[in-house]
Amino acid sequence: MATTTTSLKLPADVRSQAQAAARRQGLTPHAFMVDAIRNAAEAAEKRAEFVAQARAAHLATQKSGKGYPAADVHTYFLARASGAPARKPRLKAWRT
Repeated sequence: MATTTTSLKLPADVRSQAQAAARRQGLTPHAFMVDAIRNAAEAAEKRAEFVAQARAAHLATQKSGKGYPAADVHTYFLARASGAPARKPRLKAWRT
């Protein structure tokens, strides 16, 4: 893996926290910061993907004019959670 050098200026308190956390995890401060940045970048990518999927689902719902009534969904999930048999809710037109 190719690496590049990046300068990261940290406030003293953040640097101390990172060093202490790295020590507790048996990592170098550098490895700790690389992991933290990688985790934050992956979380941002996952969130962006989630938002894109939510927007697409919203558009599809708006276009179709159909959805699942909240009361039916709640009843279904409560039954499933308690181990009772449950019928899946049916799509219904919500536009009149």
